[in-house]
Amino acid sequence: MPALQRDEAQTRARLIDVHRYDIALDLTQGEDRFGSRTVIQFTARAGGDTFVELKPAELHSVTLDGHPLDPAALDDNRLPLTGLTPGAHELRLDATMHYSRTGEGMHRFTDPADGESYVYTQLFLDDVQRVFAAFDQPDLKAVFAVTVTAPADWSVLGNGIATQRDPGHWTLAPTPLISSYLVAVAAGPWHSIRTEHAGLPFGIHCRRSLAPHLDADAEEILDLTRRCFDRYHEIFAEPYPFDSYDQAFVPEFNAGAMENPGLVTFRDEFVYRSAVTDTERQTRGVVIAHEMAHMWFGDLVTLQWWDDIWLNESFAEYMGYQVLAEATRFTDTWTDFAVARKGWGYDADQRPSTHPVAPTPADVPDTASALLNFDGISYAKGASALRQLVAWMGEKDFLTGINEHFARHRFGNATLADFIDSLARATDRDVHAWAARWLRTTGADTLTPVVREAEDGNWSVSVEQTGSQDGTRPHRLTIGLYDHDRTTAGRLVPREPLSWDVPDDGAHAATGGRPALLLLNDQDLTYAKVRLDPVSWDTVLAALSGLPDPLTRAVVWNAARDMVRDGELAPTAYLDAARAHLPHETDLALVQGVLAFARTQIADHYLPSPKLSAPLEQGGTPIHRHTALATLTALSRDILRRTEGPEHGTEAGLRLTAVRAFIDSATSPEGIQDWLDDGSVPGGPRLDPELRWRILGRLATLGATTPDAIDAELARDPSATGREGAARCHAALPDPAAKQAAWDALFTTDGEAALSNYLFTATATGFWAPEQHELLRPYVARYFTDVPALAAARGPALAAAAGRYAFPDTFVEDETLRLGEACLTDGDPSPALRRKLLDQLDDLRRALRVRAAAGGA
Repeated sequence: MPALQRDEAQTRARLIDVHRYDIALDLTQGEDRFGSRTVIQFTARAGGDTFVELKPAELHSVTLDGHPLDPAALDDNRLPLTGLTPGAHELRLDATMHYSRTGEGMHRFTDPADGESYVYTQLFLDDVQRVFAAFDQPDLKAVFAVTVTAPADWSVLGNGIATQRDPGHWTLAPTPLISSYLVAVAAGPWHSIRTEHAGLPFGIHCRRSLAPHLDADAEEILDLTRRCFDRYHEIFAEPYPFDSYDQAFVPEFNAGAMENPGLVTFRDEFVYRSAVTDTERQTRGVVIAHEMAHMWFGDLVTLQWWDDIWLNESFAEYMGYQVLAEATRFTDTWTDFAVARKGWGYDADQRPSTHPVAPTPADVPDTASALLNFDGISYAKGASALRQLVAWMGEKDFLTGINEHFARHRFGNATLADFIDSLARATDRDVHAWAARWLRTTGADTLTPVVREAEDGNWSVSVEQTGSQDGTRPHRLTIGLYDHDRTTAGRLVPREPLSWDVPDDGAHAATGGRPALLLLNDQDLTYAKVRLDPVSWDTVLAALSGLPDPLTRAVVWNAARDMVRDGELAPTAYLDAARAHLPHETDLALVQGVLAFARTQIADHYLPSPKLSAPLEQGGTPIHRHTALATLTALSRDILRRTEGPEHGTEAGLRLTAVRAFIDSATSPEGIQDWLDDGSVPGGPRLDPELRWRILGRLATLGATTPDAIDAELARDPSATGREGAARCHAALPDPAAKQAAWDALFTTDGEAALSNYLFTATATGFWAPEQHELLRPYVARYFTDVPALAAARGPALAAAAGRYAFPDTFVEDETLRLGEACLTDGDPSPALRRKLLDQLDDLRRALRVRAAAGGA
């Protein structure tokens, strides 16, 4: 399917205006295909040629202004429209389309729990043509009127209010002007909870087998929805622009959620079947608030071309965290952002594939390249930049500019220049210069304090700035100053902080003796890696958990994380800090984030396995992955001892986090097998399906379970999640036949035998294990030989999954690099796969550098 070129889109936008689509979908034609009829009303401004996009199983007929066109003229996904005359035109197309199993286009899913089927659309970025014919670019907005024929026992959801005319026949209210990629339909025997708020119908929906779990959380979800909705109406002058607000939790969804106007679709893992922490509930709330922000920024006002995707995602990312903190009980969202999201941006910004938050149009010449920019830069770095912008220009002026932007471009399209102009109207600050330094440059600055002490006890501090592309990116930040508490050992008390502008402020002289800890970017208002001076580092090693504010502690943990990744701090030193301070940490997001980095990065990538290479040394003692895992299990035990008893709240969340970490780090089956046999962890919690599959997955990796035991667990939990758990466990077994079967399943491209997107991911994540390197070694070369064909055959979503989850990243070896680079040169990988391979290989180089810097092989 050829990608749409930007110059082609500009040419078409100059030639035509699109007014209305009438779309009829027939979902009663079987499990593989559905019917799609499209009528497009458009006007040609001048005579000329253009094309419409469609990717059908079969194109039956086409007429233009009542005159038949030859369906055989369809070339891949483009049907030429030649000899257009100025004036109004009507294009009619009748086609049969394929259902998808990769989360693109019209995805169809059959629930193994009850045999019920569901379909839903995911039309971003250029997948509209998998469902109906369209002039598929964001700046050709139109009205969309959709009718759906579905099985009689199904209900249908869409962008507008859905009305059932008679059994199986549904009409969706026509939309206002929206872009084609925002059209949405979801159909199936949904379990629905409906209510009304602010005079509008609200609804939440899931598949029937999840009904009890949605019911249990319905009030929380609806309460968050109402609170966020009301808060947006307090800060935005433009009212909500659509006729209803439905949220559908759909199966096998590739993204976290999608901002379809009036029908937001979420991955249905957000309907929790098992126990979760309060931080995970907060994450669900952030996603709800994020998608709602898109109703204004993205749906009401839409980007003109895909170079401005950050305008959608950065804004919604920022508003999601900010509005949830302002309007709900989740007041510490920015701590979670610092721990769970910001590192994503820093990591992406240091790879060769980095790009500006706002790339130039020339950097995004087509839709294929645009798809690659949905990364930590467009989300986390962009949101961080907006948070810094608010700190710099003030929230009042920022929101004034945003409302100006909505008023000027409502139901239209806008560019970065339009956005900056709207902000500039609201302030006397030079927003254009700020944007040039923040949004058009790449790289993460590193800020280092330079502390000088005088003999009289006075001291001064300046800030050294390195790293960004032009070296002059401005930062408005806070420098936290902390002293040891004289009454309580291990605690730190704050002094009055310093407000600082980098690079404008010079050295700052102070009296009263230097503080024990000087922390740049306290409260995390800017986007920059920070370093600690030696005195401050010694202080946090002794008293990190004694800092009073979790966001301050998050800044310190992020500094330590970045120092490990940059080879400036031994991975074992990070583990030592975690061992010392996590048992005393009360913030769930911090515990989860630190444990995740220690387990997945330090243990699995930055420390070698004993049989593979020389160990890292610490005081003459070999430090291997096995030792790191033992440290993490001991740390988890400490948290479990501290938290025994409570079933709800922070303590229960800490306990659940520790149980998960203990399972994932277990180096032998003892203990976790007892938990599985007993159905409970001593002192709680009882094992729910998520914990049972987690234990069984670890036992499979350790070679301590059997295929029969896995199948028995699947019989106990025959859900979609259970099916994914079983696939992951079977792939994890250290048995040659199991590995071959998993490999064959991953790399088949044969129709019904090909895995769905979720089963592919489950199988891939079970396949590679550091404990099984000798068994897995032959598959490293096979991966680079086989993956290009898989990516080409199965499309961008599976290509990205194959590059992310199926990549042999636990083989931190020069040979893996050599094979990967050869694949990039000679394997002709698709754009989506190429981007993933570039990133994975860069992470691999970093892991090798970290090992070398720490003294290992």
